[in-house]
Amino acid sequence: MATADTKPGGAEESSLQSEESARRSEEWRLGSGESRVSSWESELTSIQHSLKFVSTLKEEFVCPICRAVVLNPQQNSCGHIYCFLCLQRLLESSSPSSPVCPVDGAVITPAEVFQDNCCKREISSLEVYCTNSPACTSVVTLRHLQEHRRSCQYEQLQCCNPGCRAALQRRYLQEHLTNTCPHRMEPCPHCRHPQRLSLLQDHVQSSCPEVEVDCPNSCSLKVPRHKLTEHRESCPELLVDCSYKKFGCSVQDKRRRVKLHEDAAVNHHMLLVLRSNTHLEQQVELLQEEALLRQQEVQTDGLLLAGLQKKIRPLLQHNSSHDHLLSAAQRTLSRQEDALSTVQLDVQQASLGLGPGLEELEQLRKSLDAVILEVSAAEALREHLGTLEENLKHHSGLLDLHAAQLSRNKQHLQELEAMSYDGKLIWKIENVRKRREAEVKGQPPCLSSVPFHTGRCGYKMAAKVYLNGDGEGRGTHLSLYVVLMPGDFDALLPWPFRQTVSLSVLDQSGAANHRSLSFRPDPASKSFQRPAADSVSNVAVGFSCFIPLDKLETPPNASYVKEDTLFVKVKVDMAGLEQL
Repeated sequence: MATADTKPGGAEESSLQSEESARRSEEWRLGSGESRVSSWESELTSIQHSLKFVSTLKEEFVCPICRAVVLNPQQNSCGHIYCFLCLQRLLESSSPSSPVCPVDGAVITPAEVFQDNCCKREISSLEVYCTNSPACTSVVTLRHLQEHRRSCQYEQLQCCNPGCRAALQRRYLQEHLTNTCPHRMEPCPHCRHPQRLSLLQDHVQSSCPEVEVDCPNSCSLKVPRHKLTEHRESCPELLVDCSYKKFGCSVQDKRRRVKLHEDAAVNHHMLLVLRSNTHLEQQVELLQEEALLRQQEVQTDGLLLAGLQKKIRPLLQHNSSHDHLLSAAQRTLSRQEDALSTVQLDVQQASLGLGPGLEELEQLRKSLDAVILEVSAAEALREHLGTLEENLKHHSGLLDLHAAQLSRNKQHLQELEAMSYDGKLIWKIENVRKRREAEVKGQPPCLSSVPFHTGRCGYKMAAKVYLNGDGEGRGTHLSLYVVLMPGDFDALLPWPFRQTVSLSVLDQSGAANHRSLSFRPDPASKSFQRPAADSVSNVAVGFSCFIPLDKLETPPNASYVKEDTLFVKVKVDMAGLEQL
């Protein structure tokens, strides 16, 4: 038990001694009036032991703790001087009662230690050889040694080029940086952009935009690398389709030969165009017939709905009158039940009296029969009222079904009237101010256009607009997006969707200063993959900061919102898109 009690006490005593040493060191540091070594002295700390003085260093200038020249001298009451940092470490490492001078064993009292400025001036004026001697023969005062080393031509320096580990004297460094370092930066001879020398050849061979390279289609021309895409649009050796492919021409050959084919087969192409136009006219006629049938169905449903409303109106009135009759019958039944109770009491009393009350008993029996008939009539009336309520619910359900069907037919008719199959959509948005104010309040969050297609059997798409902005553009910009929707022919179409899409806000002033932005789909994005059949649509893609709201409402040379109406245009680039 005694041993166990002693250990905690020893640990606590050690902790107190440590805290006391730290406190004493801090008191001395603050009391000395100098909490940091001056800049030139702190820079000399690392080479303090390698300094070579012109004259033999006096013993009084040697720190008794580190045995090197004293830096920032601090004098104790015993007359000895120490380096500031050496004395600080001594106080921190000593026990509370044993900080003593290593020369004569005198106790060091922090309060009595002071900075010896006179000694500091003498030491700073001592002459020393440059640390790069004998190569450098310079002799300077200790105070200016570091300043000399910063310009000494024999000082060893590390090359500053990334990846280079060479260390050279200052006099050779500039030549190394400029001419011999394998990691130096050199301008590309073609594009003049600085490149690391070790990577310059790879840059020229693989990525420099100004290097002329052979056409990948072997057309014998050399083209700057950054113009390869532009050259592709005119390269005579590139395999291309006939421009009448969408009308049924299947010719595919090099561009120069396709051009000759197009010039030679004008009559054939005209026949293909006429055949396509005839087919389109037939499709338009079919759509018009379908729209007419839908309109007739809507009119028929409207007439049926009006007839049902006329039929149900007398039923509601009849139901109201039966409610009154039922209420009166219930009150009569209640009164008859009270009378029946009274009769039963009278019968009991008459049974006791017998003889003289037989005639009265007969009258009471007749009254009881009458009450029973009235009760039966009330029950029949209640059953009839229940039947009428069931009929009312049935007709109300039919009315709701017809109303929902009518709404769906109207919506489908609107979509048929606005349907587009050429990859273009012109969307008219009315009541812009009111709808934007509704967005600011949180409902609805956005507006969606009717769907449009890139062909009769093409991609199905729609536009979405946030009049008060979305994401980064909320409250400051109009946000405009396009979204892919599940279509009937998705299984036959190539995925992911790769066609360039252009979004525009149209100028209504007649100056045609339309605001347009385009994007090319990212094939890796899920937004351009085939939409799931059970989903409404993919995630919308577009521009959250399409146009600032102040430029939308008061543009300098255009009129985007006129009579509280905005026109949005979406155009899909149909180039290279084969129609089924």
